[in-house]
Amino acid sequence: MSRELHRFYRSLAQDTDPGGLVPPDLVRRYADRRARLRAAAGVLVVAALVGGTAAGTRFVLTAAPGTPAGPPSLSPPTTAVSVPAPAVSPAATVTSAPAASALTGSAGRSPAGPVSPAVTSPSARPPTAIPDAAFFTLAAANETGVRPMFTPGPALPQLCGAHPGDSGVVRSRGRVLAFRYADTPKGYVPDGSYRHTITLYRAGRAEDALGELRAAVRDCPIQQSSDTPGVTSRYRLLGGGGYGDESVLFELRRSYSEGAGVPAGGDEIRLVRAIRLGDAVTVLWEQGWEGTSSDRSQVDADSRRAVDALRDWLD
Repeated sequence: MSRELHRFYRSLAQDTDPGGLVPPDLVRRYADRRARLRAAAGVLVVAALVGGTAAGTRFVLTAAPGTPAGPPSLSPPTTAVSVPAPAVSPAATVTSAPAASALTGSAGRSPAGPVSPAVTSPSARPPTAIPDAAFFTLAAANETGVRPMFTPGPALPQLCGAHPGDSGVVRSRGRVLAFRYADTPKGYVPDGSYRHTITLYRAGRAEDALGELRAAVRDCPIQQSSDTPGVTSRYRLLGGGGYGDESVLFELRRSYSEGAGVPAGGDEIRLVRAIRLGDAVTVLWEQGWEGTSSDRSQVDADSRRAVDALRDWLD
């Protein structure tokens, strides 16, 4: 080695020895630590970039249309909590008010409590008692001065043992009523009399009763009297409706054999009319007076009066 090179190395050693050289193992330790710190910093930067990008994308997707996207919220995630159902808003209450007012009949006001069903008054029960007012009053020209008498008795003559209208009877009441013709002077004996009966039936049975009466008259054209020997009774249906809801008119003709006594004018004729109004039936059975026969015009006039009186009472 040349002398100049030797002096150069000696000078270099003098310059570096005072500071001291770092041992090789410590240099490697510092190098390894620096490499780890750089790697960790790189990972954190990448994670921050990825997280920021995901948060920004979520904010943009959930933002309302037309709303400018702002910076994403960096609030930490929270645990899901169940939320109670919201109370009904005033607007919802107002919307349901018309339906409530339709039930209560009041406008713009809901019922304070449960709505009770509409209560309808029950239909009137049929009467079970028959007052005097249900019976007709004779016209003034037909009055005899004899007061009517309410007495028990049959509503119809015998019809070969048939008993039409006996089923479904609720109540029945009858009276005997004498009358005179308009041209008969006052003070004379009556010209005829009625057995006038009103019968109330269960619902629907009054109509059946008139049907049974028609059948009984048709099935009994003739019969012998059981209490008066020599007397024959003949029955036949007659026309002439138009009274009440429906009516039945029939004739009872009695013929007298020799020794039984012959009434004035030949056969004795009786007229019987049954009239239905709803579930009530009124019967006028003209029974004469001392052998007289029925007059159709008088029976027709009193039948109309009987219907009017019954209708006024039922109404």
